[in-house]
Amino acid sequence: MAMQFYLDFEKPLVDLEQKIRELRDYSTDKVDFSSDLKKLEKKAQKLREEIFSNLTRWQRTQLARHINRPFTLDYVQHIFTDWFEVHGDRNFRDDPALVCGFARFEGQPCAVIGHQKGRDTKEKVYRNFGMPNPEGYRKALRVMQMAEQFGLPIFTFVDTPGAFPGIGAEERGQAEAIARNLREMAALTVPVIVTITGEGGSGGALAIAVGNRVLMMEYSVYAVISPEGCAAILWSDGTKGPQAAEALKLTAADIAELGCVIDDVVEEPVGGGHNDHKATAENLRKYLKKHLDELNQLSPEELVEQRYQKFRAMSRVAE
Repeated sequence: MAMQFYLDFEKPLVDLEQKIRELRDYSTDKVDFSSDLKKLEKKAQKLREEIFSNLTRWQRTQLARHINRPFTLDYVQHIFTDWFEVHGDRNFRDDPALVCGFARFEGQPCAVIGHQKGRDTKEKVYRNFGMPNPEGYRKALRVMQMAEQFGLPIFTFVDTPGAFPGIGAEERGQAEAIARNLREMAALTVPVIVTITGEGGSGGALAIAVGNRVLMMEYSVYAVISPEGCAAILWSDGTKGPQAAEALKLTAADIAELGCVIDDVVEEPVGGGHNDHKATAENLRKYLKKHLDELNQLSPEELVEQRYQKFRAMSRVAE
């Protein structure tokens, strides 16, 4: 776990938690602060519940980007066993922003694909801030095709502000790589379960998000563009991100109201998944098992048709 990091709206909790830590440090056999500790812990819990029950969409976006939030490899550690990572797209190079490999889920072999961000500066640069290049999406497609060949279910974990927009990425076919993944994922004959764990941004997210089931963590966001990018386009002012977030309606609760984009919202511990990786992963594991059990009952043809109908139903036409 990285060093403790607090968002602005979490600051009221900082002093309380600091006092709780100090009392614990000062407690000895001769000096008992258990009564005071219980009162402070109860007060902190109540304050935490008040803060997190009234978050704005911008605050939820900040939570989705929290540096201590569980990333793909954290979920791999807590949910899967026998993890074996696959590197490279057999064309250009490996892309650390997108991790891919094979593992076991509840004893069943499967493929795992997900965006990976960093927590400190060195890791953020290495992972390219979770923004894949074309070779990342081609690596993901290679693993998906291998999973299909051996009849393995696919789990994907989405957490990216978007695909990397650099010149090199464009020269190597960023748009083509994303488009190909969309097409190929639509036709996969194995179960595909997608989880939006943090940010689900634009085509960079959708390139690994065409699934039979799409889940969202409680404090994740999913939108066609980041709030800052939207604000820069609409108002020529990227600092109006909070205003854009309200207009985009990008939170899990907002998306769930649409009724056709996602299938479940996975609850997180009070205060967000960054406070307890293990509990967050355990809760997600239950949802993954439930949906995989359901999808395992479908034939390959039924899986393709179900996925097709799911994404066709997302369109609404007003005349």
